[in-house]
Amino acid sequence: MTPTTIKLHKKSKVLGLGCADGTTYQLEAELLRVYSPSAEVRGHGVGQEILQVGKRHVGISAIEAVGNYAIRPTFDDGHNSGIFSWETLFDLATNQAARWADYAARIDAAGASREPLPADTQVIKFIPSP
Repeated sequence: MTPTTIKLHKKSKVLGLGCADGTTYQLEAELLRVYSPSAEVRGHGVGQEILQVGKRHVGISAIEAVGNYAIRPTFDDGHNSGIFSWETLFDLATNQAARWADYAARIDAAGASREPLPADTQVIKFIPSP
């Protein structure tokens, strides 16, 4: 699928995709952010994925075309290294329910939240030595 239109709805935090056959898709910015195809999210290999937490209210501030095959969104949390090919966008668009369910299960298993921490909160990761 190559979209014929891409519309960024900043207020509703949705990316709209339109196809030549008239099919349209709506992708929430949060879903795009937590499934970004960047190394920051996917890691550098299988099993190295990094769970993205606190992204419920993330938006997209800009979109840049990458050749004729992808876009690079800039998220308002500063993330901008994910290049979303048309294939990746189509996969996310057509498998949203499964992706949301997987994300919710991983958030629950980690005891984490989609809600962002308050601005005055500092998190320090502590890894005890063996």
